[in-house]
Amino acid sequence: MPVGLGPLPTLHPVPGFRLGIASAGIKKAGRKDVVVMEVAADARIAGVFTTNAFCAAPVTLCKQHLSNAPRYLLVNTGNANAGSGKPGMQAALTTCEALARLTKVEPGQILPFSTGVIGEVLPADKIIAVLPQALADLAENNWTTAAEGIMTTDTLPKGASRQITLNGQTVTITGMSKGAGMIRPNMATMLGYIATDARVAQPVLQQMLKQAADLSFNRITIDGDTSTNDSCMLIATGQAAMEEIGDPTSSEYILLSEAVNSVMLELAQAIVRDGEGATKFVTVQVNGGGNRDECLDVAYAVAHSPLIKTALFASDPNWGRILAAVGYAGVPDLDVEKIDVYLDDVCITRNGGRAAEYTEEQGARVMAQAEISIRIELSRGEFSETIWTTDLSHEYVRINAEYRT
Repeated sequence: MPVGLGPLPTLHPVPGFRLGIASAGIKKAGRKDVVVMEVAADARIAGVFTTNAFCAAPVTLCKQHLSNAPRYLLVNTGNANAGSGKPGMQAALTTCEALARLTKVEPGQILPFSTGVIGEVLPADKIIAVLPQALADLAENNWTTAAEGIMTTDTLPKGASRQITLNGQTVTITGMSKGAGMIRPNMATMLGYIATDARVAQPVLQQMLKQAADLSFNRITIDGDTSTNDSCMLIATGQAAMEEIGDPTSSEYILLSEAVNSVMLELAQAIVRDGEGATKFVTVQVNGGGNRDECLDVAYAVAHSPLIKTALFASDPNWGRILAAVGYAGVPDLDVEKIDVYLDDVCITRNGGRAAEYTEEQGARVMAQAEISIRIELSRGEFSETIWTTDLSHEYVRINAEYRT
């Protein structure tokens, strides 16, 4: 069961952004697995993508098409179309061409996205056959169904929404994401789509997305695996009655950016809460670093450790595993006698050794919780970083062992 993740909140429609859903039976008959999104003609779109060198065909095409004033986004689940060579690229392009014919735009104005099994060519014919169905379903209030339509091993759909006031105008920010396994920054096996009706200049929108992604989707990890298909898109439809935001130091930019950050952080944390087989939602906070990178190095060393993750699953306060991970994180000239480690508010180690007041009962109490924080004080400087992760359970192994069967 997801950790602290319930039904979707209210997802406010975004003027100038419509979504349509269809069932192509790519992996399972009757499952919603194709989503088409239509954006207003004068919309701006920004994107960030996986850093995996073996990126999927749709990622390559999406990057190429992004500068062509895109009008439609086409998403399929059940097949990643990654590791599929030239046939996979042709299949992705064929689906773009088919949607372009139906909507009377250029193929380069279609942004394709795929998620699912790696190493199989996309069944383009199945997707093309249901495009009319998806187009007929286009509506601004289809966020909830679309969030279900982009799921793979997710157990629940993921969405978030905010409304703010900019210069007297109500502006909406709504987003959805998918992801549950193969999750690691840069970005994760995830798809994310966030739309707003604000008017934002393209370079400023790209800056806003990158900043938000770095603080959200690039701060989560489940299993340390970076996917081939990660994509996160920020769409500004420009339908709100407001001046275009072109100055990243303006008060309007700051307000909108804060709302986008909030939506994306909620979406990112929902992915962790729904991690494959997760029973714990874990916050790893590193304070007192000499710089940002060493804080992250320590945080990820802890979050990626199989020994720590299995101890979390067993609710075992085996704090020696945390110290070991901090020690091999690669921080230069690390003075272990200055390091304190906390489980929630319980100090388990002080000055590099077991805290005199610590008891196993205290540690066991915290580790039995569904939500846990691990706080590490390095006492080297003023930098702090926070990431979010899960435990590693029997169910995670089962899901991934049976993924293709």
